Amino acid sequence: MPNYSRYVLFFAFICLSVISPCENQTKSKVSVVDSWCAKLLQGAKKQIGKTIRYDPSYQRMNYPNGDVPIEYGVCTDVIVRAFRFIGIDLQKLIHEDMKKNWSTYPKLWGLKGPDKNIDHRRVPNLAKFFTHIGMLNKDPNFLPGDLVIWDLGGGILHVGILSEKKEAGDYLVVHNISSGVKQENILNAYKVVQKFRINETALKNLKII
Repeated sequence: MPNYSRYVLFFAFICLSVISPCENQTKSKVSVVDSWCAKLLQGAKKQIGKTIRYDPSYQRMNYPNGDVPIEYGVCTDVIVRAFRFIGIDLQKLIHEDMKKNWSTYPKLWGLKGPDKNIDHRRVPNLAKFFTHIGMLNKDPNFLPGDLVIWDLGGGILHVGILSEKKEAGDYLVVHNISSGVKQENILNAYKVVQKFRINETALKNLKII
């Protein structure tokens, strides 16, 4: 019978030569995404101890890169400031997206057009923008860096970012729900309604890569 062993080895070598670059490319893409997730989370955690109270009042601010004083804010400000930490101005991006896609955004506040002072500070608008750039994630599992939206009841929405630290099996949440930015175990305290995760598509849409 003919000896096929050398042909098998040759075929295996060819397969490995073809597959390896794809594996390396995939790992490279994952590492880039993981790096930005880590930076985003770092930007959120840097607010702990600096933002010490919750204040939902309407504020006029500069544009772009406008903000209220770091000492106070709301849940969305945690996310906006975290993105600013990685060089992304959600105030500007959401304002521009709302001007282009006004009909797709929720009309919950009686607005007749975009308002650069407040639009980026509202949870439904953040959710719509993150959906537009491809961050909506339906994976039932959670990961550090995930942006989670909860329904607190009565139609009140809340947003936070998952920490890499766990307590009782759940990732802690970096958020501001009443008394400043804290890291707490509230992942399952309320009903999760949406989850967003940085991915390659979103990074491209944000022109990061």
